[in-house]
Amino acid sequence: MIDLFIKFEFINLVDILLVALLLYELYMLIRGTVALSIIMGIFLFYLAWLLAKALNMELMSTILGQFMGVGVLALIIVFQQEIRRMFLTIGTKYKLHQKFSLDTFFSKNLKQTTDEHLRSIVQACEDMAKTKTGALIVIARDAELKDYTRTGERLNARISPSLIETIFFKNSPLHDGAVIIVGNKIVAARCILPISDKQGLNPEFGLRHRAALGMSENTDSQIIIVSEERGTISYALTGEIKQNLEPYELMELLESGLTSENFDLESNTEPVE
Repeated sequence: MIDLFIKFEFINLVDILLVALLLYELYMLIRGTVALSIIMGIFLFYLAWLLAKALNMELMSTILGQFMGVGVLALIIVFQQEIRRMFLTIGTKYKLHQKFSLDTFFSKNLKQTTDEHLRSIVQACEDMAKTKTGALIVIARDAELKDYTRTGERLNARISPSLIETIFFKNSPLHDGAVIIVGNKIVAARCILPISDKQGLNPEFGLRHRAALGMSENTDSQIIIVSEERGTISYALTGEIKQNLEPYELMELLESGLTSENFDLESNTEPVE
């Protein structure tokens, strides 16, 4: 045993710290979701297996052992959304897409969302908030969101306040669902977004807010919500939501979200639990 302490090196300390950091990030990722309850259930299942083995309960330990034998595969199936979100968070947080992307070789052909486009979006949201017109707008950052644009009607239209307001007019056939903006174009309307399964959300949140949170959990896009009931503007990014925004606040968040420089939504976020 003394030799074990003597051989403890700096790399072992780094190993422990990295594992602790990984566990912390995993906890922050699943906090407030049903995944935490599932993990507790798996932990109790594992304790039951150990207890059955300790008491020499051959039949029970064999049955439980068969389940534990496929534990890794079962975890991947059960937590596929959380695993997807984890890798998305890592790639976005450390800007891996910028370091290892081929887009840099074709930057001349890329059309980016400019401040002019953002002002048009903010103007439309301000007008719709005044008239209590519900809206859900997704602004792509690094992914084109093709899986989601396929669920709606393709537009490929120029961004303008009047067009956005027309789409979300209550009698418009395109108003139900989300508008997805990629670069300088409104790519699609009436798109279907995933619903967040986060627990403890504000009971006032309707499907628009839950869809916005779900989209922000599954992609790195920015999402704007205009409440039809309250006429307020909200903003979602990376599983967090900021409510009751003024137009200038929304503009600041959109600009910061696109550049990702010194940007921390959590510092400006009202808790959703």
